[in-house]
Amino acid sequence: MRLHRLLFLFLCLLFLPAPASNGADKKKPAPARQSKPTPKPKPAPPPKKEAEEEEDDLDLAAKGAIVIDALTGDLLYQKNPDTRFYPASTTKIMTGLLIIEAGHLDQTVEITPEDARVGESSLNIHAGETFTRRQMLFGLLLKSANDVAAALGRDNGGSIEAFAQKMTARAQELGCTNTQFANPHGLHHIAHFTTPRDLALIARAAMNQPLFRQIVGTKQAHWEAPSGLRLLTNHNRLLDRFPGCTGIKTGYTIPAQQVLASSAYRNGREAIAVVMHTDKPGIWEDSAKLLEFGLTHTLENVPVTGR
Repeated sequence: MRLHRLLFLFLCLLFLPAPASNGADKKKPAPARQSKPTPKPKPAPPPKKEAEEEEDDLDLAAKGAIVIDALTGDLLYQKNPDTRFYPASTTKIMTGLLIIEAGHLDQTVEITPEDARVGESSLNIHAGETFTRRQMLFGLLLKSANDVAAALGRDNGGSIEAFAQKMTARAQELGCTNTQFANPHGLHHIAHFTTPRDLALIARAAMNQPLFRQIVGTKQAHWEAPSGLRLLTNHNRLLDRFPGCTGIKTGYTIPAQQVLASSAYRNGREAIAVVMHTDKPGIWEDSAKLLEFGLTHTLENVPVTGR
């Protein structure tokens, strides 16, 4: 019996589990992988403004402005191009265009008392005096004479009202959609208005007439009248201030403020610029900026800003 117990104890000791070994036999835990720091996402670029939300990058004083390629008509820059403004004496661009298109420029026009009474900027012509239409175009576009404009308009249309209707109709033929004329000279009238876009269209058509281009590019000319010889000086100072300037016409009334349609030629390209409702330095500074922009940009490289 005792032998059986000893045998049982021996067998139990034999089958006991061995103690876990220490040191080298113990597996070391695998080192944790070091993850690379996740790069911070780049901030998204701010949304691009639409053209109409862009600031006026040319910093113009004019409330309305435009510049176009004179050859192609491509629009290169605009600021309120379809806002109506009073054109003042830039009206005479259309007057001159219609007179030249009508032809017979060496025929004479006799001045009426009504013509002679139109004042402000004038040549002080007198009733009964006669001048050729060609000569009167120089008085119209250099001196910006309102009395001459009235005489030419009446002679062509039969009356001021009828001529104004012809002016408006011709503007529509040129593609103008916001232009209405009430007289041939531009003295203030509430129903007499245009836009920078429309005035540029009119200026472009006028500058395609060789005689018109010749006159508005002339700095000085003589005016022969029964009262004597006078020297007419072009009001457009850009002819002296901006290299390559080729024309065209200034304007001013208190409601209109300063207005100018101008043009310049360089390296085979010509630009036509319009500024409306600007101030005295702005009429020249704004126009110079626009002409420079127009002569150095095309539709391929013109920036979105201002278009």
